[in-house]
Amino acid sequence: MDKTKLQWHPAFSAALRITLQDEMKYLEMHEEYLLGKKPLQMDILLIKKIKNIPIRKSIGQIFREHNIIEYKSPDDYLSINDFYKVYAYACLYQSDTDKVKEIDPETLTITFVCSHYPREMFRHLINVRGIIIEDKGNGIYYLKGDPIPMQLLLTPKLSEKESYWLQNLRTDLKAGTEIRSLVARYEKHKHSKDYEAVMDLITRANWKEMEVERKMCDALKELLSEELQEANARGKSEGRSEGRSEGITLAKQVFKLSAQGFQPAAIAEKCGISLEQVNEILE
Repeated sequence: MDKTKLQWHPAFSAALRITLQDEMKYLEMHEEYLLGKKPLQMDILLIKKIKNIPIRKSIGQIFREHNIIEYKSPDDYLSINDFYKVYAYACLYQSDTDKVKEIDPETLTITFVCSHYPREMFRHLINVRGIIIEDKGNGIYYLKGDPIPMQLLLTPKLSEKESYWLQNLRTDLKAGTEIRSLVARYEKHKHSKDYEAVMDLITRANWKEMEVERKMCDALKELLSEELQEANARGKSEGRSEGRSEGITLAKQVFKLSAQGFQPAAIAEKCGISLEQVNEILE
């Protein structure tokens, strides 16, 4: 299965809701939150619906009223540019209001979530911005010394007890105990859309190991077969959808060049397709 097409952010959102499920009644989640009229969007904006209710989960103890979250998939890295982009998002979010201080700057927090320790970013923050990195344990790092409280969550090191599904948004699960434990936990919640979204992504991201486990363990064959088939079907559907989109774009390009007076042979060369394909489109 082609992992380059995996959509990690929806699964991260679902895993975050699972992790904070006991306190989601106090939170309002906005995914891909648009900033202003231009197409700038934050990965997740979590707004506390009741200001004075504390979030007990370790990843949310830093939260205030307006909490901006930036998520990087397992194959991606958090860079210095990412830091400034998200910091700018926080500033834009605070300032793009009808009234002055409609969103109090002191109610903002920023959370970065990634799978790889951002050594270069931390070095820059320490040397250039005077930020102090405080390791709170279990993959949580507080970035102290800025007016906006910030933290970094390193997903592989998060507490399994508190953040199991966030921790397992990975591409390196192993057949055996890891996958069996995952499936056993999922089976208890398989009718939940959030759990289904997370499990679907994890299954597709760890396709080979899931197949190995399915063949090895009779007890898991039925459940895993269902999940693997659904994940495979989704992958094929997304591939067909993308293929249709690319085909439409190509056809438009061919018709446009033809309308401009280009001959089929020239169109084929410009579009990188065969003369037969050009003629089929123009027929």
